[in-house]
Amino acid sequence: MPNSSNPANKPFLPQRGNFRGLIAFQKTECIYDITVLFTRKYLTKGDRTIDQMVQAARSGKQNIAEGCAASTTSRETEIKLLNVAKASLQELLLDYEDYLRINNLEQWAVVNPRLKKLRTICTENNASAYYRDLFNKCTPEMAANLAITLIHQTDVFLRKLIDRVQSDFLQTGGIREQMTRARLAHRTLN
Repeated sequence: MPNSSNPANKPFLPQRGNFRGLIAFQKTECIYDITVLFTRKYLTKGDRTIDQMVQAARSGKQNIAEGCAASTTSRETEIKLLNVAKASLQELLLDYEDYLRINNLEQWAVVNPRLKKLRTICTENNASAYYRDLFNKCTPEMAANLAITLIHQTDVFLRKLIDRVQSDFLQTGGIREQMTRARLAHRTLN
């Protein structure tokens, strides 16, 4: 019977990929839902911006999932896809800012009490159902500022996640290094 405390019997590639547990993923799901609702309600059918906004929101969410799924064997792919998620959300951020500007609506400044309250709400809630319900009570200005706030918060979480992945890579190396260490350990014990 193999000894589980023996390093040669442990998997050298720990399973990763629990993207649903990541706050960044949870928030991108909220952003996606809000964006779908926002574009349906406030943009004119046939407007190309609808597809662009929905696809940017989807890309933010899907690239986190795909990057995490690839993380078991490729930290490089994980980092690249997390960066794609970040870039997609920045594109979406510009669309919301453009909407506010073009429609003469206010993008709430950091000192605005409404933004302070919104930031607290977004910090405390990561369930997309919560935001779908909240969206039904929003004006277009509030809905856009809600999405902007979530995008800013998600950007911070993605930056921290990318930093953690980089740190993990520096500590454990890539798949080739892990495979070599596991093979050498196996040879030493046998």
